[in-house]
Amino acid sequence: MIAAICFDFNGIIIDDEPLQLKAAQEVLKPEGVALTEAVYYEALGMDDVTFMRFVFKQAGRAPDEETLGRAVERKLQRHRELIRDELPLFPGVVTFIKAAARRYQLGVVSMSPRADIEHVLERANLAAQFAVIVSAEDVRACKPDPACYATALARLNEQRRAQRQRALAPAQCLVIEDAPPGIESARAVGMRTLGVTNTVSEAQLRAAGADVVTPRLSDWTTDAVHHVFE
Repeated sequence: MIAAICFDFNGIIIDDEPLQLKAAQEVLKPEGVALTEAVYYEALGMDDVTFMRFVFKQAGRAPDEETLGRAVERKLQRHRELIRDELPLFPGVVTFIKAAARRYQLGVVSMSPRADIEHVLERANLAAQFAVIVSAEDVRACKPDPACYATALARLNEQRRAQRQRALAPAQCLVIEDAPPGIESARAVGMRTLGVTNTVSEAQLRAAGADVVTPRLSDWTTDAVHHVFE
């Protein structure tokens, strides 16, 4: 029986993968690095520092820490500018999250910085719906490493123990992801997975081991979660 749902952030809650790509391209161009879509999407699941190291390496560069830090900070600033006037949330995601929060414990598990996650959730009036947030600052290894989802499970269970509730088993947690590294991370912990084809193909999500794949989260209700996964 599903008792908790963990959401990826970029590509599931906020439709900003193209904006993340645009921000990175603009920041890297003055550094002499031409970032392609192929390289960007190869890096899904990485935190910003790991991502920048990867991109520089792909370009045959070995940046010093100052250059790396400057690129990360400028990308974060440019991304914030790109979503300043309009928050690009996926259709139906607010409705689904609010409905799910009435039935399940919810978490966000992402390699984005906590400040970015909280900024979007607060603007969308969704912050109160989530029991836990696991961000880039909380783990040392990126997806597909299982550390982020293992951390989310531990934190959910801390709250349950404080409320004198029975601890969750991994299979009682549903993870909603848009990319193979996230699916693999959740599966390594033993969680159930729903892949959404917002970013990559159905075939890629199924190859990563997604239990179910859907083209749109807006097609789902909490009753659908109950009937499909329980």
